[in-house]
Amino acid sequence: MTDITVRRAVATDRSELERLAALDSANAPRGPALVAEADSRMLAALPLGSGRPIADPFEPTAGIVALLQLRAEQLSMERSEPRGWSERLRSLRSRPSHARA
Repeated sequence: MTDITVRRAVATDRSELERLAALDSANAPRGPALVAEADSRMLAALPLGSGRPIADPFEPTAGIVALLQLRAEQLSMERSEPRGWSERLRSLRSRPSHARA
């Protein structure tokens, strides 16, 4: 099994996104996107917002696209949730010990 890296696309990914889109007969994502890489090669990308995922049609990427979709859902939930327990704990830990109740 190859390690897959999921990350946000950056400006320097544009040419690789264009290459991937051409392989998939699609348009490259415009705006924020997630990408999945293995062995320093981009295999799939998912626009954050609207648009369909793109993937290398010569690789088995269905599971990779599902992974990108799962990560996009997680990011969406993180943005829409009210201040969660982990954030509350983090803020409590950052206070000086004498300020804790």
